[in-house]
Amino acid sequence: MTIRILIADDEALLRMAFSTVLETQPDMAPAGEAADGVQAVRLARDLRPDVVLMDVRMPGTDGIEATRQVVRISPRSRVLILTTFDLDEYAFTALRAGASGFLLKNTRPEELLHAIRSVAAGDAVVSPRITRRLLENFRPHIPDGGNIDRDERLNRLSSREREVLVQVGRGLSNTEIAATLHLAEATVKSHLGRILQKLELRDRIQAVIFAYENRLIDPRTP
Repeated sequence: MTIRILIADDEALLRMAFSTVLETQPDMAPAGEAADGVQAVRLARDLRPDVVLMDVRMPGTDGIEATRQVVRISPRSRVLILTTFDLDEYAFTALRAGASGFLLKNTRPEELLHAIRSVAAGDAVVSPRITRRLLENFRPHIPDGGNIDRDERLNRLSSREREVLVQVGRGLSNTEIAATLHLAEATVKSHLGRILQKLELRDRIQAVIFAYENRLIDPRTP
């Protein structure tokens, strides 16, 4: 199966460099190139790529708004955000908009290819360590205190699934969750799959954000 990739970046040289790397892989093929967010959304609608490499900062419609539109009009397309800084506030906002992960623009080719294959398979490309760093950096921006109306989808979860969701929200890996809750790692993976399905979430990153926004994790607690 060939993974079709749309490349969206306002720098022509970067688009060419990414395209050159992709063309060396037997299981990948560039589906198109976009120089701005508007073009990226249009091509995503027309081409329905498997993965979109999306520059987070582009003139006009930026990568955040483009990501939001792409995941709405082409739900099966996975978005990988391209950013210059690993704690870019724009990248975090794009994750909330539906991106499946982010990569630094100077990432090594083998890491880029691994990330594309991972998101194409339905995984998120943000390590637990980076998840924790993101949440630590942006915790002050998450409202705290007071009563909130929790998402009614939480009622779909069993008590064990909620426990697993809390650990995911803390940025733990499946291995760490298994050790914490005294479960087999395969069991944790099964629980996580059911959690994503019941909560109608795209991937692990969306689960982390869901846990914070519904106060399953206290945003003031490290």
